[in-house]
Amino acid sequence: MRRANEHGPLLVVGSTGKTGRHVVERLRRLGEDVRPVSRSTSVRFDWFDEATWETAVSGARAAYLVDSQDENAGERMRAFAPFAVERGVERLVLLSARGWDDSGEPELLATENALKDSGAAWTILRPTWFMQGFTEDETLSAPVRAGELRLPCGDGLEPFIDAEDIAEVAAAVLTGGGHQETTYALSGPRALSMGEAVDTIAKATGRAIRYVPVSEEDYVAGLTAEGLPEEQARFVAKLFGWIRDGEDAHLSDGVQRVLGRAPRDFTAFVARAAAAGAWDD
Repeated sequence: MRRANEHGPLLVVGSTGKTGRHVVERLRRLGEDVRPVSRSTSVRFDWFDEATWETAVSGARAAYLVDSQDENAGERMRAFAPFAVERGVERLVLLSARGWDDSGEPELLATENALKDSGAAWTILRPTWFMQGFTEDETLSAPVRAGELRLPCGDGLEPFIDAEDIAEVAAAVLTGGGHQETTYALSGPRALSMGEAVDTIAKATGRAIRYVPVSEEDYVAGLTAEGLPEEQARFVAKLFGWIRDGEDAHLSDGVQRVLGRAPRDFTAFVARAAAAGAWDD
């Protein structure tokens, strides 16, 4: 039996991840009661262990969701979302991706569709590539630290977004009204090529770092040589190919719509990251 729940904690699924930890920090700064969960937290949550779900959702009034990030994500969301709704979780906020809607591959929208069918007051966040990819994702950060980033992006443009902006939008949606049944596309304030992004990092660090465009086949070969399964390598290459082909070059106004301000700029992010030693040898 679904029940009204106005005062329970805010559940953050994936609380140790790239966006989840920022969402937790933002909500705590706002003085909210937060329940961070993952496979490694004291309150444990595992998409593939339904025995962990009851304790995670018990008493929660809303949830920020990062899905299982694999081919089972849609099926797992279709099981979890109504489970949460039946236990009083009235608002579900899902991290998706802006490129999924333009991909021409409907299976990439499976988690979004599961959320919409759950009966919850849903909101979907579709960000572009994170700025934090250059500091936290080994696909980008390790080559940058080594001095050469090789990607099949050509001169395509990407309006990278700061994960802090995603977190601030998520917190506003979780705690405020007027966001039900809404999808927000989120991007940074300007689109940059990978070359421009790497040049910005090189200038901030005072290091010689370069971007080298490569073909998708060469990129896949490099990833598989490092031990990544070919299917995964081709999927990663396809995502970078969308940048090369200009699929991601446009700007989105979701940050402005929710927060009433422009999103953070890449140069400011790089300055902070460089000062913190993100790309030190």
